[in-house]
Amino acid sequence: MIKGKDIVIIGIQPWDIEIGSNCKNIALEFSKENRVLYVNPPMDRITRIQQKKDIRIQKRIRIAKGQCTDIEKISDNLWNVYPKKTIESINWIGSHIIFKILNKRNAKLLSSDVKSAITRLGFTDFILFNDSSMFLGLHLKELLQPKVYVYYMRDYLVKVPYWQKHGERIEPQVIKKADVLTTNSAFFAETGLQYNSNSFMVGQGCDISHFSDEDNVIKIPRELKEIPSPIIGYVGSLTTLRLNIKLLKQIANQRKNWSIVLVGPEDEDFKKSNLHKLSNVYFLGRKEESELPNYVKGFDVAMNPQLINNLTIGNYPRKIDEYLAMGKPIIATKTKAMEMFKDCVYLGTTEEEYIHLIEKSLAENSEKLTKKRIDVAKSHTWTNNVGAIYNAILTATKHKILWD
Repeated sequence: MIKGKDIVIIGIQPWDIEIGSNCKNIALEFSKENRVLYVNPPMDRITRIQQKKDIRIQKRIRIAKGQCTDIEKISDNLWNVYPKKTIESINWIGSHIIFKILNKRNAKLLSSDVKSAITRLGFTDFILFNDSSMFLGLHLKELLQPKVYVYYMRDYLVKVPYWQKHGERIEPQVIKKADVLTTNSAFFAETGLQYNSNSFMVGQGCDISHFSDEDNVIKIPRELKEIPSPIIGYVGSLTTLRLNIKLLKQIANQRKNWSIVLVGPEDEDFKKSNLHKLSNVYFLGRKEESELPNYVKGFDVAMNPQLINNLTIGNYPRKIDEYLAMGKPIIATKTKAMEMFKDCVYLGTTEEEYIHLIEKSLAENSEKLTKKRIDVAKSHTWTNNVGAIYNAILTATKHKILWD
């Protein structure tokens, strides 16, 4: 446990983001025992111009003009700062030399705003926790001089087009500079070891409270009750970038007595797919997040039929914890990141493996296995996740953080 320290968090997601965020959950957990400053990503020039009508951008423009405060208090130990300075939009630049010059300039602009905030808040000897901000993060260790610099890697961003051009070159440099690398999967931890011996897999937290049904109060929706069992179901975005549409077709064709139920918004490829022509495949559409546990409860087997590619190979899928919290048998694609679930999730790759494991999961399901799954989900809390981050920091710095 690390207590009574100052922690500065930078990342790629602002506090006012509309979707869930690992980093926000981590910040809230840090703030239980430490003072925390959460730094929003600085506004870049293109965003300022193109999205000037967006309410959130308008707020940032007012802050940049000094019309309202740049620091907002979230709770007793947690503050959010909006950087005032506008950085240049440089990711499209092909020249490494020009990118390097402008990237360092951007980092200096951000660091000046961060320094101002930490001075006003009285932060000293702080831990700098960088959530995947590889470009700006390249220079912040030198510019901000933290006591400890932690880099947090939770997605394979260097394989995403936006980050790939410069990220494949820069992220390894950031990892080398970090005092400790923390990751949410074994795949990323092994990748990090190439550049930093202090590379740790710390897992991931998940708020599964609304997927808890130990009091048996969650109701199965009527539309699901009308679908024949067994139901093999998935909840989440239906995108061919991440899901194996061919595998779904094969399973549906090979086991016509199974109902394949897909809950979530579809991309264009899914909308055009022949899956819509199969009588035992049911598309139930987008549902409110609060409704998802009701649908999962109606599944006989929950699945995550991922493709194996650069977007998924190291990905920690939160939905696995949500499925586990409901006690459901789960079949998922076997990846390095999924190995941590091998004792409670059926892992396969091919059509034959999927069909065999679904049959096995249906046959051997029991109250004992249901309880085991729920217990595993309960162990994946944000408290435990941050505890693992603390342990990684203490191990890497040989308790320097407890300080001289």
